[in-house]
Amino acid sequence: MKLYDTGVYLLNGQKIVPENQADVPVSKEDAAKNTIAYSILEAHNTSGNMEKLQIKFDKLTSHDITFVGIIQTARASGLEKFPVPYVLTNCHNSLCAVGGTINEDDHMFGLTCAKKYGGVYVPPHQAVIHQFAREMLAAGGKMILGSDSHTRYGALGTMAMGEGGPELVKQLLSQTYDINMPGVVAIYLTGSPRPGVGPQDVALAIIGKVFANGYVKNKVMEFVGPGVANLSADFRIGVDVMTTETTCLSSIWQTDEKIQEFYEIHGRSEDYKELKPGETAYYDGCVEIDLSEIKPMIAMPFHPSNTYTIDELKANLDDILADVEKKAQISLDGKVPYTLRDKVVDGKLYVEQGIIAGCAGGGFENICAAADILKGKSIGADAFTLSVYPASTPIYMELAKNGVLAELLATGAVVKTAFCGPCFGAGDTPANNAFSIRHTTRNFPNREGSKIQNGQISSVALMDARSIAATAANKGFLTSAEDYTGGYTGQKYFFDKTIYENRVFDSKGVADPSVEIQFGPNIKDWPKMSALPENLIVKVVSEIHDPVTTTDELIPSGETSSYRSNPLGLAEFTLSRKDPAYVGRAKEVQKAQKAIEEGKCPVEALPEMKPVMDVIKKDYPNVSKENLGVGSTIFAVKPGDGSAREQAASCQKVLGGWANIANEYATKRYRSNLINWGMLPFLIKEGELPFANGDYLFFPEIRKAVEEKNDVIRGFVVGENGLKEFEVALGELTDDEREIILKGCLINYNRK
Repeated sequence: MKLYDTGVYLLNGQKIVPENQADVPVSKEDAAKNTIAYSILEAHNTSGNMEKLQIKFDKLTSHDITFVGIIQTARASGLEKFPVPYVLTNCHNSLCAVGGTINEDDHMFGLTCAKKYGGVYVPPHQAVIHQFAREMLAAGGKMILGSDSHTRYGALGTMAMGEGGPELVKQLLSQTYDINMPGVVAIYLTGSPRPGVGPQDVALAIIGKVFANGYVKNKVMEFVGPGVANLSADFRIGVDVMTTETTCLSSIWQTDEKIQEFYEIHGRSEDYKELKPGETAYYDGCVEIDLSEIKPMIAMPFHPSNTYTIDELKANLDDILADVEKKAQISLDGKVPYTLRDKVVDGKLYVEQGIIAGCAGGGFENICAAADILKGKSIGADAFTLSVYPASTPIYMELAKNGVLAELLATGAVVKTAFCGPCFGAGDTPANNAFSIRHTTRNFPNREGSKIQNGQISSVALMDARSIAATAANKGFLTSAEDYTGGYTGQKYFFDKTIYENRVFDSKGVADPSVEIQFGPNIKDWPKMSALPENLIVKVVSEIHDPVTTTDELIPSGETSSYRSNPLGLAEFTLSRKDPAYVGRAKEVQKAQKAIEEGKCPVEALPEMKPVMDVIKKDYPNVSKENLGVGSTIFAVKPGDGSAREQAASCQKVLGGWANIANEYATKRYRSNLINWGMLPFLIKEGELPFANGDYLFFPEIRKAVEEKNDVIRGFVVGENGLKEFEVALGELTDDEREIILKGCLINYNRK
């Protein structure tokens, strides 16, 4: 795999030429317009300026831990009808096993909203969000916005993006998705995958090369080159969904007769569109991949970029396991003992669990290939278990019809319904100290459901379904699929949408205002949020120095998902696995802001602020409760990797958070979530940290600084001996984003 350090030209869709070696008949600017990405973005841009995009999407999609908050926010702003097709799937809280009636109440909320506002409702267990989108929503040259970070349908010719809920709210209110024209990076494929190598192997190889260096961060990955034709539609989909883990903005692939066949199989041949770059296309970078050189891969805990070939792991087992222990000390803050070296038996690594599931692993070809490897074998009667989750009921039905389901069950594997739970800790949580291998999307700390605050820790490595099956056939001892020497049946897929016709509610875009929304007792409105004050005091209530902080660490997944419809209830879990004292500290500081909102002196509610105010008033005597806001902030080196969940920001906001301070933000979507919840996305230079956890920071005339678009924001650390000045920046903000921050949040911005 090769990463180019310059831009490149792609000639006739086949040949890569570095920018500094090219002799082409068109300018770079014109050649950049010949990418697939440019043509799709241009068709959806409403600004008339291709440098400053204002995108309107064709369709929207959400699942049951995001759609309640999104619709509640839009309702507060006057929503009357879904202006574009909006699909509400129920694949995250499907089990209804935690929180009494909470989960099913959310589902009924979704069904009644689909009726009232003219949407589509997919009941629990029918399909995971992204498989339904592939089967029923994607179309060539179109754009889809989803509130799940793995909203990626580029292999089918659809440019899709996963964002926090407020960005979907904007679309529901007929507003736009505003971004600068992103860079476009060619992912140039040659060759064909060797037997036993699956899409997860290719994806992990890419992630391992481009995550840490930010090569594709906030850019569009465009898959081109002669190697694309050597991949099936399912294989391309499996690679594409994992592009989220590179921190790219979106992805798109050239399309051909295999994608045309996909649409024909699904009864939607009219939705196919041939997409390919122009004769001379310019890309801002290029990742060149010879597919024949990719070997079965494994991403060790605690990130999809912590990659090795399985052969490399087996050859250097003790060294790599020692390195994982070092990463655990950082990720788990040394709170629980952690080792995988006790899994080594006679020089071989033993795992207790295998999972093939969800939007990444639950595809038809993955499951059929796994069944081929396991056919006639047994997973054994020891600790090792294997669970398989087909990504949709139509896939499940076809596996039943072609005999694969029976073959899997005969091995001792368990085949379950379409469900995303294993990917985020709501299903198949391993035993304490157990090690799980999964064809899912992420292996962040605690994401599989363990709780370090209760002394429990398990961990996950990511692998392809084929190598998971080979491991299962070897009774849980880690095995590469290349060790399987048998053949692959290559079963043909037949899509039967009968179950969707029987079970999915589709309004066909017709709203029925007479429908009453069904609420449950856990579904709560957002609390009132104040506008940005003239002057701001924030207390640092958490300080995180990990290289990257994931959204799972900011607001844990798993059982907390039951409270996603209850802003205050969910906020109690904020940073609970990373910094359990955070919630108490933030709520204590929030007392001062609540006092101000009641017209009282903040010092009365929070006596520790008296010396802080005394110091501030020496230099700023005009600061008073009439022009002051008080809240909390956190510092993290690089927060926001992973999920699009807006609650990573909104939970801080409802606890009184006014800002984040970071060296950089891991993803655009997390920074957007902060902005949409009225929080200041401060940036501070790496190595410059003049404050510590527990310090009070003062930002005079902060409102004026935002209004006047100041590049540099002046702040002060409030100390016993006076004010110590430091500087932060806000980074680029659109006028609308500034107004959202000034108003206090997107709800206030849109409130009617």
